[in-house]
Amino acid sequence: MASSEPAPNRGVKIKFGKMVMWGVASLGLSTISGIYGALLSIFYNDHLGLVGNGAWIIVVVAIAYAVWNALNDGIFGFISDSTKSKRGRRIPYMRWTSPFLALSFALVWFAQPDWGIWAIFLWMLFTMLFYDTAYTIIGLVYSALLPEITEDEKQRHGLQISASFFGLIGTILGFLIPLMFQFELPMLRIVMTIVGIVCSSLVFLMTFFFKERPEFTQVDTPLNLRKSIKHTFKSKSFIILVVANFMSIFMQSTLLSSVIYIATYVTFGVFNDIILLVSLFVPLIVGIWITPLISKKLGVVGADQLLLTIAGIGLILITFLPAQLMVIGYAFAGFGLTGPQVFTNIMFAQVSDEDEIVTGVRREASFFGVNALITKPAQSISLIMITVMLRYTGFKERFGDIIFNGTPDTILGQPSIALLAIKLFSGLIPGILMLIEVLILFWYPLKGKRLATLEENILILHDEKHKKLEEMSR
Repeated sequence: MASSEPAPNRGVKIKFGKMVMWGVASLGLSTISGIYGALLSIFYNDHLGLVGNGAWIIVVVAIAYAVWNALNDGIFGFISDSTKSKRGRRIPYMRWTSPFLALSFALVWFAQPDWGIWAIFLWMLFTMLFYDTAYTIIGLVYSALLPEITEDEKQRHGLQISASFFGLIGTILGFLIPLMFQFELPMLRIVMTIVGIVCSSLVFLMTFFFKERPEFTQVDTPLNLRKSIKHTFKSKSFIILVVANFMSIFMQSTLLSSVIYIATYVTFGVFNDIILLVSLFVPLIVGIWITPLISKKLGVVGADQLLLTIAGIGLILITFLPAQLMVIGYAFAGFGLTGPQVFTNIMFAQVSDEDEIVTGVRREASFFGVNALITKPAQSISLIMITVMLRYTGFKERFGDIIFNGTPDTILGQPSIALLAIKLFSGLIPGILMLIEVLILFWYPLKGKRLATLEENILILHDEKHKKLEEMSR
């Protein structure tokens, strides 16, 4: 390949204000998804009394996640990559889907305990499908946009740190808001509506601070569906990364759903909710800013493996430590979870760069879409696992009121075996999966000299595309 005049973005530092605005969108998305992940299980199982009808939960998540949730990512990923609009193929989808995200999120929480099982089931099903469609479109194109903004790995790292930091703040809010309002259903619904509007507005606002690079829309000729699928599954780098990411998605879904159970039924009377959350999230916040130092020494993959090992050990400790020391396990887990928080999207950017060298086309959204096809069932498995474990260990739902009439072998009315189940799905199971992910990443090929060569070649290719765009504009 012959080098040409450099594209305008090469070597240009992304300004601090834009870095912040990139993170602000993540704040909105993570607050919504954090609340959804933390509150959905306990809202339908506990407040609406569906533990005794656990089969309905399994049917809902099988339809909403395992089928539609998996398919829609791939569909919208292909649509986004194939869009040839002069306004772009990412930002317009984010901007005009955000109002629907606000509406769909608010509707999830309007089911009433006295509706009866059929009405609750149908409401849960359709609102989850509506919400997931809106969230999928925005989250997918937001992730796909990052690698296109710059080829420079340091700038990509900076954008991802901003997204991770603000996303973590959103996740914290996602825990705190349900803990503040979960016992008052009318107030909960008001708060969820406000949250949906405010958080979606943050996404809408961010879209005015970034412009897409026209060479990827005007110069590239999109692959047809058959070729897109073929090249996606031929990528060894992608397959290894997506299998590893499956473990992270399962862990994150389980952790989000289980913290409220731990705070309510395991550490009750020892640590309040705030202390437990602080022990998890303060190390996460610190770890995000340390990741550049670790990756400088070990590379992106090595740094991710180190942090995943720490997370796995911390999660396993949660199962075996007494309630008085459980914050230690959460602290280790929190620090280690910075690995998947920061490095996963950077590795997806590397996969997209490698694919562009092979196909000549940038198609991040297709990779993120197929990734969802494979990893979204992890969310279904997590929710099903929690529901089944609670049902078959005698967990007692409260229908909005905490049960205090427990026998000597219970806490807040829960049998000892149910408390053990909460510890297992909160700690041991996701902890083991984190250690398995560490092993999987040893086979990820984009590191060392191979990665350095890829970074050089992608810059040359983008310079050529920029030159062709200028020729087309004359």
